[in-house]
Amino acid sequence: MQSSVPRITDDQIIHLVSKLRQLLPEIRQRRSDKVSASKVLQETCNYIKNLHREVDDLSERLSQLLATIDSDSPEAEIIRSLIM
Repeated sequence: MQSSVPRITDDQIIHLVSKLRQLLPEIRQRRSDKVSASKVLQETCNYIKNLHREVDDLSERLSQLLATIDSDSPEAEIIRSLIM
């Protein structure tokens, strides 16, 4: 029984892991290119989790800032546009 979903090739996986490696500051800063694919994937997950935390923290800070200024001010409108 053949699946209709195309399978990803080893070369495609290598290419994608290489792209991820270039995006991750933790790995990019290392001098060695000898980082396993599993380590790259693990670091990618950690990086995404950290980005989510940072977004949540920044949203909270913007909400707090918005609560302290006049809601009709131009600054409040800018903050609302950043939160939405």
